[in-house]
Amino acid sequence: MAEIKACIFDMDGVLVSTEIYHFKAWKRLTETLGFTIDEAFNENLKGVSRSVCIDLILKHGGLAKTQDEKDALAAQKNQWFLEYVQTEITPKNVYPGVIDFLKEVQSRGIKTAIGSASKNAPLLIEKLGIKSYFNAIVDGNMITKAKPNPEVFLKGAELIGVKPENCVVFEDAISGVEAAKNGGMYCIGVGDSTILNKADFCIHSFTEMNFDRLSDL
Repeated sequence: MAEIKACIFDMDGVLVSTEIYHFKAWKRLTETLGFTIDEAFNENLKGVSRSVCIDLILKHGGLAKTQDEKDALAAQKNQWFLEYVQTEITPKNVYPGVIDFLKEVQSRGIKTAIGSASKNAPLLIEKLGIKSYFNAIVDGNMITKAKPNPEVFLKGAELIGVKPENCVVFEDAISGVEAAKNGGMYCIGVGDSTILNKADFCIHSFTEMNFDRLSDL
């Protein structure tokens, strides 16, 4: 197999526990529309753009909205999410094992990047204090195509100067795993292997990861 020269990380649900705040904001939004969503449905909203999430939610609720109305709903959800982030997110929200793994791979010459569909990534990175651990950051403001399109990861590979076949992506969402594989990259799922069954293998936590296990890919 190709030598691993870079690790690219999705952010929400991989590096940091912000998924609950997205879920709370989306659930709050649906309740204003007269229905609700559960955590099982929320799996469909992970790793994709805000506009795609709105379309999925409206379809789920059997509603039709104009583009202006969709934009307003997306803006409302984002406002609520940012309120949660501003008041509740700190460096303590970084998942266990993440910082140690980042330090280890960087000490071995492995480049690192964030590849997130979130337009809020810069704010989150600031609140978490993790910017110095990455050679490049790609967020939702820099891409036009939603996962499972591989644009976000290919952009990350391009910025750090590593070929896709030499990259491994860490993802917690089905669409993100598919994006990594569509980009010709290896993928380690972070979460349930029965859900992320297209990943090369899965971990439950970065406490399970080290350079040697990465080398075994």
